[in-house]
Amino acid sequence: MPMANNVTITLPNSLTFLRIVLTPFFLVLFISDSLFYKQISLAVFIIAALTDWYDGWAARKWGNISRLGIFMDPLADKILSSTALIAFAYLNLIDAWMVAIIVFRDLLITILRSIAELRDQPIVTTYLAKAKTTIQYVVIYYILVLYVVRTIPLLQINHPTLYDLIDNLLHPQVLFGMMILVTIFTVWTGVSYLYYNRKFIRSLSKKTSPDAIE
Repeated sequence: MPMANNVTITLPNSLTFLRIVLTPFFLVLFISDSLFYKQISLAVFIIAALTDWYDGWAARKWGNISRLGIFMDPLADKILSSTALIAFAYLNLIDAWMVAIIVFRDLLITILRSIAELRDQPIVTTYLAKAKTTIQYVVIYYILVLYVVRTIPLLQINHPTLYDLIDNLLHPQVLFGMMILVTIFTVWTGVSYLYYNRKFIRSLSKKTSPDAIE
């Protein structure tokens, strides 16, 4: 597939940058004291997440693939997901130490993948790593949607049973169990990434052309 000029601002690249721009707006709205702003934050997050799907589809459909997009798209995804986890930790929904491990691993691997793509040397991606990303987003949406729904003022008054159910689903022990599994899975897949792509990583330190990747 042809690659667009590096300096051309294509539709997919514009959507990627939009995702980055929307991320701090989501953060400010989500951690605010206003229940209305918290509810708006869910819509902002969903819109930002949808740009990820649409920019990939547009890039493949019209061949608007650029080196800038190759570098920025996965980084924008991790910025969005990491920001959500950081916001959860800020509100004491989940433990900060687990968030720190996940964010460090994701940003490290994303940067390595982006560098590899720019050098036309894609690194090995396992099915477990893809599963990790899916599970991580499932947990993020689980916490985000339930937390925001719980902020609807009339829910506790008109639907107390549903409110109690949501409250139980957001119980600290439930969230801890989910996050500890995500953290273990994240560390495991991160170590696997580094192991299977060790030749490429060594090539970066030597500043030479990478050998064939195992």
